[in-house]
Amino acid sequence: MSIYVYIIIGFLVGFVLAWILQLVTIQKIKKENKSVKGLLESEKLIKENAQKENSFLLQNADAALLITKNKLKSAKDLIKIMDNDILLMQKSNEETEALLAKGEPALYDLKLKLIEANNIIARFKGQTNEK
Repeated sequence: MSIYVYIIIGFLVGFVLAWILQLVTIQKIKKENKSVKGLLESEKLIKENAQKENSFLLQNADAALLITKNKLKSAKDLIKIMDNDILLMQKSNEETEALLAKGEPALYDLKLKLIEANNIIARFKGQTNEK
C-alpha cells in the first residue's frame, strides 16, 4: 500500500514540476513575443519616417529642377536678346564704316558718340546686374 502512496506522490510531484516548467516556458515565450512586437513597431516607425523623408526630398528635387529649368529658359531668352543686339551693333558698325568711307565726318562723329553712349549704358547695366 505504501508503494501506491509513493507512486501517487511521485506522480503528483512530477506533474507539479512539469506544470511549473511549462509556466516558465510560456512566460519566456510571452516576453519574447512582446519584445518582438516592440521591435516590429519600431521598425514600422523607422520605415514610415524614411518614406516621409524620401517624399520630402523628391518634392525638393522636383522644385529645384523646375527652378533650374526656369533659370535656363530665362538665360536662353537673354542670350537670344543679346545675339539680336550684337547683330544690330554689327549692322550699325557697318553703316558707320560705310559713312566714313563716303566721307561724311559729321555723321561719323555723331555715330561714334552714339556707339560710345550705348557702350556706357551697357557697361552701367552690366555693373548694376552684378550687384
